[in-house]
Parts: sequence; C-alpha cells; structure tokens
Amino acid sequence: MFYVPAILIGRLVRLAVRLVRPGGGSALPGLVVSKIAPGLLARTLSKFPEGLVVITGSAGKSTTTKMVVAIARAHGKKVFTNPSTANITQGFFSSIIERSDIAGRIQGDVAILEMDEGHAAEITKRIKPQHVTVLNVLDDQLDRFVDPLLVRNKLADVAQRATEALILNADDQNILQIFNSIKSQKASWFGLSSQLISNSEHGLGNSPTYLAPLPRPIPATEVVEFKNSLAKGFVAGEQIEFALPNRGIHFALDAAAALETSRRYLASEFDTKLATKTLSELPPVFARGELTKVNGVDVEFILVQNPMSFQLNLDNLPADQEQIMVAIGTDVHDPSWLWTVDLKKLPKVDIVSGFNYAEMALRLAYEEIEIDRIEPNLEKAIDDFFALPKPTAGRRTVIFSADAMRRTRRYLGFTDPEAVER
Repeated sequence: MFYVPAILIGRLVRLAVRLVRPGGGSALPGLVVSKIAPGLLARTLSKFPEGLVVITGSAGKSTTTKMVVAIARAHGKKVFTNPSTANITQGFFSSIIERSDIAGRIQGDVAILEMDEGHAAEITKRIKPQHVTVLNVLDDQLDRFVDPLLVRNKLADVAQRATEALILNADDQNILQIFNSIKSQKASWFGLSSQLISNSEHGLGNSPTYLAPLPRPIPATEVVEFKNSLAKGFVAGEQIEFALPNRGIHFALDAAAALETSRRYLASEFDTKLATKTLSELPPVFARGELTKVNGVDVEFILVQNPMSFQLNLDNLPADQEQIMVAIGTDVHDPSWLWTVDLKKLPKVDIVSGFNYAEMALRLAYEEIEIDRIEPNLEKAIDDFFALPKPTAGRRTVIFSADAMRRTRRYLGFTDPEAVER
C-alpha cells in the first residue's frame, strides 16, 4: 500500500492536465510521482516474470519497440510498454500511473520499453534488463551529448547490464566498438546487406568513430532486399519476406532489429511466419510516416529529430510532392544542424513555421528553395496549410520536429498515439 498515495496524486495531476490540454499529460504526472515515490519504477519493472526488454540508441527506438511489442503480443504475451514514446524517466512513471492498479502493480509477462540513451544508463543501474537492443549512434543533440563518444559510452553501460541477451547492429562501427569493449558472450547481430547500404545516397548516417574499422560480424537476422516497402532477408537461416508501411532503409533496419530482438526474447516460442505477418500488418508509429486525412485530403506526417533522420526522410520523399509544410519547434535548441542536411529533394515549401521558423527559412533560402509563406504562428500555419486547394498530385506532407509535431497533432485532434492505421 506504500505507493497508493503517489499513484492517486499522479492520476489527479494527469486528469488536471488533460482537462486543460486534451492528449497531454504524459510527462508532468510522472515527474511528480518520480519525486515523491522514486522507488516505484524499479519495483514495478522488477515484477514482470519474463523481465525487461530495453531498446535504445540514437534513432529508430519508437518504431523498433512498436514492432517488438506487436510480435510479442501476436505470440500471446501480455506486454507493458510506453506507447506514447515517452522514453525518459518521468515518461515511464507516467506509463505506470496510467496502466497500473492503485498500488502500482501491472499484470503482464514482460516490459518492453524504448529508452532514451541517456536515461537508459541511469535506469538500468537500478533494474537489470534481461534483454538489451542497441540500434545505432548518430550525430544528435549537441546540447545534451556534445560528442557521439559520450553516447557510445552510455550505451556500453546499458549493453553490459543485459543478463540474458544483447542484440546489436552489425552495420554501425560505434556498436562494434561497444561490443569490443565489453566482449559479451550474450550478443547476436542484425543488419542490412552491403548492397542496400551502398545504394542509399547517405548510407545509414552513423557517426564516425575515428578509429580503425572493426570487421563486420555475421548477422543472425539480415534484410538483403528492400524495394517499394517490400523487404526480403533471413532470420536464423530462415528466408523471410514482409511489407513495411514506411519508406527508407532505416525502417528496414528497424525491422531487422525487431525480428532479432523478438527471436532472442521469445526463444523456442518464436514463430518466424507469425512475426513477419505481424510486421506486414503493422501501422507506423504516429508521425513516423503516419498517413491520415485532414479536411478529406491525404496527409503524411514526417518527424525529424536530428540531421540523419531529416536526411533519410528527405532522401525517400516521393518525387510528386506538391504541398509541403516544414515546422521546426522549440526542441531544436541548436538549429545549426539544419545546415548539415542536404535539402535538394525539397522541390518547394508552401509554409514554414514553428519556433525556429526563421532559421529554417534562412536555410531554405540559402539553397534557393522556393517558400510561398513564412508564418511564425504555428496554429495559423496549420489552418492555412490545410485550407490550400487540394493537390493535383501526391499528398500533403508535414515535416516537423518533435515539439511542432506534438502541437500540430494535438491542434488537429490526433491525441491518441495508438490511433494510427496502416
């Protein structure tokens, strides 16, 4: 009964926030409860009979986690996860407030959580994960991490705490360096064929290590072909074929990671055909290539969070894009990284908005990309963009950073992260 008051307080805070802001309240309740009952998280995560699966890295965490959760559930597992992609400490407390009983208990077989690479290092000090999947190291938020080496070191801390299985990316030299430093006997690998990577103009965008390259290990799970969202490859020697809702080889890499993670976690229960069928039917994570309708017109939401996520999404933008809005919000504390992105795939931009509208507009102007309008007020920009005449070709596309994404989806009434269809 020790945690009952904390859970009650958290639920009252959550209710109050959502009365003021529908769809909000995913962080503040957790922050409050983390202060008054800090032991709740470790206590809850330690109670799942099949343990904790952690998925971390610079990019792809949300998509990979959604895939692993779906595959586990398809195999009959009861899973606790963080569907809102709140992947930092207070987000996990918020998920517990939402999913637990009044005493903080959650019924389930396993916890499968995506974890921010910084917070994962701290959380896994208190609760050892049975399985850890490390996706990649990319150049990311310099105000948080300063240097990719710091990320690599934090991920190494998480990796060496896996008690049963460590699942690693064979195509990132940073991850090979992590493995080389910890020499885990629990590791297995996922990856993409060299041909797939070489066919991508910007590859996978992993941060350079400035160290002598290490030999690539042989992956247990690998995607060898990916075209028009159809992927082919193998899992533990078994041929596979499945469809994905997203464009780009980075999503194929997420799928390879998810399949290998699921294979290691489910062990003898793993059914390859059921796993690939599940992936073929799975919708995207909200805002990661999410397709929906606004005012009766198709729109795609594309979230960009660092230079390579922006780059890889632009590289795979359909050629017939006619209407594009770009909104860069307050989460981009250092907008200088916008200058590292090759914008040549953008034909023109109809509206630029968000807190960092001026920086984005300057970047586009430097490349002589036509901008129809600059609108600092995000809500007015949204209204004006979706009031444009229906495009004659392609679909409307909104490219936004995380802050602008949350504000845009909330303003349009998309408050449920699970309400995304394929």
